[in-house]
Amino acid sequence: MNTDPISDYLTRVRNAAKAGHRVVEIPASNLKKEITKILFDQGFILSYKFDDESTPQGIIKIALKYDKVSKEPVIKKIQRISKPGLRKYAGSADLPRVLNGLGIAIVSTSSGVMTGKQAKAQNVGGEVLCYVY
Repeated sequence: MNTDPISDYLTRVRNAAKAGHRVVEIPASNLKKEITKILFDQGFILSYKFDDESTPQGIIKIALKYDKVSKEPVIKKIQRISKPGLRKYAGSADLPRVLNGLGIAIVSTSSGVMTGKQAKAQNVGGEVLCYVY
């Protein structure tokens, strides 16, 4: 049993990128699926596939993205912000800018999971899940 599934998800992606793996498999949940969609939309991962047949819980298969020339992973850092022991919330005015606008903050709001920029545009705040850059 895992106490923090989101942290486990981020760690699996981070470790796979550092090890140079092409694909990483992660146990699925609705929140993890939404985070995966955001990472794909923002261009941090190459592709993803939700496989619901293999296990009752389902599996997310993520194809990681690497730089064509230097073979460095596109995800330089993926960092958990709001932890189970210390939750971090931000209002729409206080949403953080990550790496001066080059990175993204993934925020869980009452309107669903979205990036910090989208949350600011919709004028909603919420729990700051992680930073990606």
